[in-house]
Formats: sequence, C-alpha cells, structure tokens
Amino acid sequence: MPLAMRRFIYYAADAMAIDPLLAPAVNSCRRELGLPPVRRILNGWWNSPQRVIGLFPSWFATPQPDWPRQTRLTGFPLFDESELKAFSPELEQFLASGDRPIAFTPGSAMWNGHDFFLESARACTLLGRRGVLLSRHRDHIPRDLPAGVIHVDYAPFSALLPRCAALVHHGGIGTSAQALAAGIPQLIMPRAHDQPDNAARLQRLGAARSVAPGRYRAGTIAPLLKDLLDSPEVANACQSLRTRFADADPIGETCDLLEELGKPTTG
Repeated sequence: MPLAMRRFIYYAADAMAIDPLLAPAVNSCRRELGLPPVRRILNGWWNSPQRVIGLFPSWFATPQPDWPRQTRLTGFPLFDESELKAFSPELEQFLASGDRPIAFTPGSAMWNGHDFFLESARACTLLGRRGVLLSRHRDHIPRDLPAGVIHVDYAPFSALLPRCAALVHHGGIGTSAQALAAGIPQLIMPRAHDQPDNAARLQRLGAARSVAPGRYRAGTIAPLLKDLLDSPEVANACQSLRTRFADADPIGETCDLLEELGKPTTG
C-alpha cells in the first residue's frame, strides 16, 4: 500500500478502536499523577524510543538482534478476571464428579463458533472423555450435548485449567500462557494475528500440537488429543514449563520498568 494509505489505517485504528478502548483508563491514571492526557496511543507508544516492554519471557521468544535496543521482557501477566467471577455451582459440581475434562474455547472474539463446538463435542465422544465448552455465545453451542460435555459462559482459566486434562483453543497469547502455567497440553487451531506464531513456539517447546481451521473435525482432532494426552514427553515438557512460572512477578517487573522512566537523570 502507499505510505499515505498505511498512515491512514493506523490513524483510523487509533481514532476508532485503540483510543476509545484504552485512553480513558490510561488518562485517568495519568490525571492522578499530574500528567497531561494522551491520544493516539498506538501511534505514539507502539515503538516508544524510551522503552518497549514485552509481556512474555525470553524462554518463549528469545530477543532478536533486530529488536529495538530499548526492549525489555518481563513475563506473562496471566490476567483472567479471577477476582471478579468465580465458578458456577454447576461447573464446580461437574469438575468434582469425574475425570479431568478437556476444555475448549475458540477465543472471546470468535463470532462464528458453532462448528468448532460441534466438532469438539463429537471428539469428546470419540475419545470417551469429558469436556467443557467455554463461550459467552449460547447460540454457538449445539442444542444436544453428549453425556459428559457441558457448556459454561465463563470460568477463570487460572482456576479451571489446573483441573483439566488439556486445552483446545485458538492460540491467543493470554490463553496459551494460562495453559502453560497450568502445566497441561494444548491443541491449537490458529486463525490470524499472532496465533500461528504462538502455535509454532508452543510446538517447539513440546507442549502443543496445531491443526488448521479447515481440518478441525472430530475425526482429526480426536487422534491428536489422544497423542497429546498419552505422551510422556508432552507431559514432562508441560510440567517443566509450569515450574518456570514459580516466583515470577511479571506485573511487578513491568511496573518497575515503567517507574524507572520517571526517575530524574544525573549528569
């Protein structure tokens, strides 16, 4: 695209999406600190000359020579609204009443997830495993779910995933990180953005497999899940990765990096 068109696209993204979503909270915090409001957050902060912070650890993505020199990595923030919403009684009863289920989610931005959940439920039947289908869109869920498969609107991953056998998802970085922290294998159906890259990194770490969206059928994903669940190598890799989250404080490290920018310079 011509440079002017690319600039317009970024301007439109800031004006129509990024600023309306992020600027109110950012400027509220800045106001408390006596700082002026900001706008065009994506344009001004995306590649800040002061500091670029990667909210992921170096073992997930090793720093590269062409990254900006001011880049610093902290770790996965693992935010999942766990303080705001607890398990429903139905989900708690389900988890306590049998073997650890497989959790399925196509991501909160998915607006056409019916086929995903239909094939997921069928895969549970083929495997003889229990399943949890996670979606706020009830119209995406098949009407007649097989025995041992339930639907819930939402559950905090930090509480749910340690009680699951595996997670099937879209490859979003937040969801991927929660599964890593829980120490469970992942089957990923990447669609866009960073998802294919995340899937490739998780496969290299030994914790996941991936399947193309066009091949997401019960007959395909059931064998992949069985291999993941039966593999000692995958289990060992998942447990080894889980230990890397111990004593990590990515939010604290991120705050420290931000506050360093406010310290007066000498000389």
